[in-house]
Amino acid sequence: MAALLSSVVRKAPIALSHLLRRSVTGEPSAFSPIVSIALRWSAKGTNNRRIHSESCLHHGEYEWKDPKSPDEIVNVTFIDKDGQPRQVKGKVGDNILYLAHRHRIELEGACEASLACTTCHVYVDGEHLSKLQNATEEEEDLLDLAPCLAENSRLGCQIILTKELEGITLTVPKITRNFYVDGHVPQPH
Repeated sequence: MAALLSSVVRKAPIALSHLLRRSVTGEPSAFSPIVSIALRWSAKGTNNRRIHSESCLHHGEYEWKDPKSPDEIVNVTFIDKDGQPRQVKGKVGDNILYLAHRHRIELEGACEASLACTTCHVYVDGEHLSKLQNATEEEEDLLDLAPCLAENSRLGCQIILTKELEGITLTVPKITRNFYVDGHVPQPH
């Protein structure tokens, strides 16, 4: 087996895909799509080269994890379409769209944060608007298509929480251009 792994490491670009499909015995491998493979190279020679596998997060999974410490918590208030405030605890690095999905707030995100729609359009309170990174040209182009556009409009999928955004208030517009029929309630993926 050591000889096989040594051979695989030398031919890594070609053999790595084969290794993912076959185990050492030639049977289909049990590797799942969640596992990422990284080769750790050593300057000491082929005997120190090894294959390392580790879990990775899928798109939006980070927001489903709880903060590891109180220092990471960022308090966010969402005001829904009916004007009802809802306070949630996010964490540094959370994407607003997926944070809303985690807490069952109606913010659709039809394109799943790929910057291809306006269904995650939100209004940012004035105090925090200046603390956000500037909108990219792509975001601004999409916002031009959003109904009820305002000076403080942003796409929720483009807002990443930082400690400076502690206490941010985000208002969900009363209407959106929706890919679904009226009355659709978005579900987390």
